[in-house]
Amino acid sequence: MVKNALMALVAGTMLALPAQAMDLHSVDVTDGAAMAKAQIYGRCGGQNISPALAWSGAPNGTQSFALTMFDPDAGDAGWWHWIAYAIPKTVTHLEANAGRADTAAFKQGANDFHKREYDGPCPPAGSGPHHYQITLYALDVTQPDLQGADAPAKARDIFKAHALASATLTGIYER
Repeated sequence: MVKNALMALVAGTMLALPAQAMDLHSVDVTDGAAMAKAQIYGRCGGQNISPALAWSGAPNGTQSFALTMFDPDAGDAGWWHWIAYAIPKTVTHLEANAGRADTAAFKQGANDFHKREYDGPCPPAGSGPHHYQITLYALDVTQPDLQGADAPAKARDIFKAHALASATLTGIYER
């Protein structure tokens, strides 16, 4: 009986492990380091350019990608800076400034600035370091249904529900 329970535990653990790890990296954002002025929101002295991003290791069955940038240090609910989705499964990178509002390569959801584009870090002065989590999701659908996802957190929940894998890169900024 103990042997069967142990085998079931091992089998369950193996099923929970991802088959391969997805990797997200950037020439503009170094994980755990300060973000460059180019990615900072214009009102805070930056150029508001979305970072160049590249990824590899998407699992079999990936139909598209989605991307979010979230600041968990901004108040109780955090702050959403970028929601991008329906990124074709054949795409393995986004050039710098791909998050402009006029892109046709993928769709963008409303961020907490109420715009459908990338808007960079601009925390209140003196609020300490903020961590900007850029997360890429490999999805099992070509285009997730975001009807009714009127808040960025709801879009993220839909992405998570369809995620085969994800990878996160975190940049830091403080004013």
